[in-house]
Formats: sequence, structure tokens, C-alpha cells
Amino acid sequence: MKGDGQVIEKGKSFQVVIHIIFIILCLSCLIPFVLMIASSFTSETSLIREGYSFWPKKISLDAYRYTLMDTGAFLKGYGISIVVTIVGTAISLIIITLYAYPLSRKDLPGRNIMAFFLFFTMLFNGGLIPSYMMWTQTLHIKNSYAAYIFPNLLMPAFYVIMMRTYMSNSIPDEIIDAARVDGAGETRILIKIVVPIAKPILATLILLTGLGYWNDWLNGLYYVTDDRFYSIQVLLNHMLLDLQFLMSNASQLAGSGMSVGMLPTMGIKMSMAVLGILPMLIIYPVFQKYFVQGIAIGAVKG
Repeated sequence: MKGDGQVIEKGKSFQVVIHIIFIILCLSCLIPFVLMIASSFTSETSLIREGYSFWPKKISLDAYRYTLMDTGAFLKGYGISIVVTIVGTAISLIIITLYAYPLSRKDLPGRNIMAFFLFFTMLFNGGLIPSYMMWTQTLHIKNSYAAYIFPNLLMPAFYVIMMRTYMSNSIPDEIIDAARVDGAGETRILIKIVVPIAKPILATLILLTGLGYWNDWLNGLYYVTDDRFYSIQVLLNHMLLDLQFLMSNASQLAGSGMSVGMLPTMGIKMSMAVLGILPMLIIYPVFQKYFVQGIAIGAVKG
């Protein structure tokens, strides 16, 4: 009995230590985020004189006024990002599922060859210049919405592995065999049996893939030069570059009669970050309940 009591006490101590560690990790993620939001509502003079604070000494909306100066372009950028995220995520999930399901079946002829091609894409790629030439000169996606969607479709290898592992661990072969005995084809098995069981990993990949599409600005930098096709991330990036140009040339502009000294530069950067991440904060709670389960099972080696 004494030994059992010691084991229980050690277990409780271990749980306390684990809880403390996770609380510290949560705070290390939450504190910078709260500081970013508070700084976006703080006046520039307060930020310069007193530094960043969790509670603004002087509340100001100047940063948001500057960021939302061209409301039409801002809303259009939001609309483009939303459409690209929805369409890109849907197409990516279809591709990932159609690749992962066959790999999860041990009786698939040529399964190892398909897996080799998948792993090969994780180790090697053609490089930036050949990719740019292919997308712009062969497939002609420059200055189009496809520039945000198609390049990312060629890089879901890790997500394919996650889904394949989830399907291998969570869908018994007996269910598949029983469906085949009842006359179900592979398409019906996938739609009626596999997809409903795989909801946790699907929700996880929706969140991860959607986040990738929403935050993507690099493809816009490479393939989009027409401001009619600026997504919200590309638009914010150009606004930030313009702001940096103004500040680096403040003395020359002042000599010509233009003043940029009152621009809330620090607050503008924070407001851009807040506006850029806001939709993901709204969407995340919807998928959060599936996220842990999908990641945990999808990461276990099959």
C-alpha cells in the first residue's frame, strides 16, 4: 500500500509539472499576440516614449485609419483571399484524399512506386527559376487567380502522409472487405465509408491547408504584378514596402515639403498583422475540436 501511495504521489507531481510546462508554453504564444493587438491600438508617441504595453496608455486608431485608407482595395483583397483559400483548399483536399486512400491500402499494386514518387517530391524540386518559367511561359498563370492556387497544389506530400497514416490506423481492413463483398466499388467505399471516418484528419488538413493559402504572399510576389489581383497578404506586403520607402526617404521628402514624421509606423505594422490574421482566428475554433485528434492519429507511424 505504501508503494502504491508513492506511485500516486509521483503521478500527481508529474501531472503538476506537465501542467506548469504547458501553461508556460500557452502564455509564450498568447502574450505576444495580446501585445500585438494592444500595440495596434496605441498611439505612436506612446509606443516611442514608453514602448510596448499590454494596456495602451493612449488609445489611437490612426494605424487602422492608414491601413484602411483605401477601403475598396482592402475589401477586394479580402475577397480574393477568401475565394483563393476556399477553392485552393477544396482542390488540395481532393488531390490529397485521392492520393492518400490508395496508399493506405496494402493490396494496391504499385503502391511502393507511388510512395517513392511522393517522398521524392519532399526531397527534391526543380528550383525557383525553372518553376517560374513553367508557370509563366508554359501554363501562363501570371496575373490571374490561378497564380495563388496551382503552385501550392504540387506540395501536399506531408499532408498526404498524414492522411494515409490516419486511414491506415483508423479504418479497419474488415470494413473495406465487407463493403466489397456487398458490391461496393472503390469510389463508393471512399465516399460512403472512408471520408466520414476520416473527418478529424480532413478538418485538420482543411485548417492547415487553408492557413497556408490565406498567409501565402510569396506566389503573389512572383506571379502577380497587376494590382487588380492583389490578395490581402500581397496588398499588405506592398503597403508595408511603401511605408518603409517613405520612412527611409523621410529627409528627402521633408525637403520637398512632404512630412512623413507623423505616420504611426510601428502601430501600422501591428494593425496589418491583426487584420491579416483575423479571419483565421474566427475559423480556428470551428475546427479546433478535430485538430488534436487528427494530428495525433495522423502522426502515428502506421
